[in-house]
Amino acid sequence: MPEIVVKFEDKVIERVVTQKKKISIGRTPDNDIVLDNKAVSRKHALIEFDQDSALIIDNESLNGIFVNSRKVTEEVLRDDDQITIGKFDLVYHRDTPRETQLAELDGTMILKTRKQKELLERDKIAREITEVAGGSVLVGEAGTTKKQFLLNRPVITLGKAKFVNIPVKGFLVSRIQAKITKDKEDFMLVNLGRRGKTKVNGESVQRCNLKNDDLIEVGRSVFRFIQGSSK
Repeated sequence: MPEIVVKFEDKVIERVVTQKKKISIGRTPDNDIVLDNKAVSRKHALIEFDQDSALIIDNESLNGIFVNSRKVTEEVLRDDDQITIGKFDLVYHRDTPRETQLAELDGTMILKTRKQKELLERDKIAREITEVAGGSVLVGEAGTTKKQFLLNRPVITLGKAKFVNIPVKGFLVSRIQAKITKDKEDFMLVNLGRRGKTKVNGESVQRCNLKNDDLIEVGRSVFRFIQGSSK
């Protein structure tokens, strides 16, 4: 069964496990997930479940919804996706972990927090980058000689060899340290070289499905993955 973990300021405040085909998220008590905050609309969003998939839909809310830092109106959720609504973060798990319009706002407050502003600005910049590039990109943040790398091939290689698509720096990094494979709209990072030299969001990985705004480290080179919109 799917699970939604509700967090506020990085603290878990609720775990919702459901067998329903649809759950509602909003500020009022008649929602399945109640987020008691003026930044949240009365009926803010819906999540619809269909077998192994889940679709989150923004219910024309004032402040919107973000999935992995990307502002969306609707989005098919993947395991461990992070949904931001107001000041709350909701983490979607496909399976429950074993270990556990303005006239109708009715009091909804326009969210003007630093976090909301940062998310909106980051989303705007990301969309501009992918529109100009023509697709999903890696943006070099440290240790790179080029700022952006368009992920427009079925396989993109990273390493110290001269023939790789994306050169990286670092002690003991392999000639071909990692690759990124593309299957339709999905991207996977695969470690091919030394263990511990390929990381996503600070964690060493061997294989990892990439999500928008993931931070990728290969040796001393750091990239941010920005996924092009499928809309």
